[in-house]
Amino acid sequence: MRRLLIVIFILHSSFFVLNSSAQKYALIDMEYILKNIPAYERATEQLSQVSKRWQAEVEALNTEATTMYKNYQNEIVFLSQDQKQARQDAIVKKEKEAADLKKKYFGPEGELFKKRESLMSPIQEEIYNAVKEVAELRGYQMVVDRSGNAGIIFASPKIDISNEVLNKLGY
Repeated sequence: MRRLLIVIFILHSSFFVLNSSAQKYALIDMEYILKNIPAYERATEQLSQVSKRWQAEVEALNTEATTMYKNYQNEIVFLSQDQKQARQDAIVKKEKEAADLKKKYFGPEGELFKKRESLMSPIQEEIYNAVKEVAELRGYQMVVDRSGNAGIIFASPKIDISNEVLNKLGY
C-alpha cells in the first residue's frame, strides 16, 4: 500500500511538472510580413536593377570574346603562328576578364551579396526585434516561420502573430 502511494505521488508530481513547463509557441509568415513592408519591396527592386545592369556588363564581355573567337576562326588560315598566338591570348584574356567580372559581381563575397546584405540586414533586424518583443510580451518560448519548408502540416491561425509583428513595425 505504501509503495502504491509513493508511485501515485511520483506520477502526480511528474504530471504537475510536465504541465507547469508547457511551452507556448507562435507562428509567423515571413513572406507575408515582407510583402507588407514597402522598404523590402524597394530594396528588392533596387537589387533587381543592379543585378540586371551587372549581368549586361558580363554578357557584353562574353559576347566580345565570342566575336573575337569567331573572327579568329574565320581568319586562322591567313595568320602567322605569332598572330595566332596573339589572338588566342587576347581571346583567353577577354574570357578571363568576363569570368573575373562575373565573380566580382555575383560571387559568394561579390558586390551583389554585399549590396543585398546592406539593404536587407536593417529590415531583417527590425523584423527580428519586433518578433522578439511580441514573443516576450505574450510569453512565447519559440516562434516558427510557417512560410518556409518547416514541415508544418497544420497550425491554428490563432497562433499566427504575423499581423501583430506588422503592427509593432508600424504597418
